[in-house]
Amino acid sequence: MDTFKLYFQLGTEHILDIRGYDHILFIVALTTIYLVKDWKKVLVLVTAFTIGHSITLALATLRVIKINTQLIEFLIPVTIFLTAAANLFRNRPEQNNKKIQLNYWLALFFGLIHGLGFSNYLRGLLGNDSTIVTQLLAFNIGLEAGQIVIVLIFMAITFLAVDVVGVSRRDWRLIISSGVAAIATTLMIENKFW
Repeated sequence: MDTFKLYFQLGTEHILDIRGYDHILFIVALTTIYLVKDWKKVLVLVTAFTIGHSITLALATLRVIKINTQLIEFLIPVTIFLTAAANLFRNRPEQNNKKIQLNYWLALFFGLIHGLGFSNYLRGLLGNDSTIVTQLLAFNIGLEAGQIVIVLIFMAITFLAVDVVGVSRRDWRLIISSGVAAIATTLMIENKFW
């Protein structure tokens, strides 16, 4: 198997691994306020997150920056909680264009934090390999592909709940965001670094 394909597959499998459900929760929290018709906005949002985590993933993997792992493991559920909590107080995304733009910036910023969490995993895979550009690129593209799979599954579930079953969009947002915030709170308690 060539290097690109191997690291692409590793990136995809890493994001889809249920044991790493914190990243899945974050993607769900990011997309909870959107419906299937908003797919372009969701794609931009998830890509903003990918850009953020790609930057810090590269910098941390190359050891340009080094951050306390325990702090990152705490901050990841904080980002999940903040995203879910913001959903509880947000109106529909199309009502305020500035909020949509803020969403993209937050996804990018929170992606920076999540990328630091991925870096330990990727560094462990790379070992002492000194030529990592292809591996980083493939891993990041694999992560993006995995995130799109998560988004597609969640948007299909949203479509069934809201458009087929008839759950109100507001109730769906509140139920999903409350559940994600509760799980994130538990993760913050489990991962406190002090």
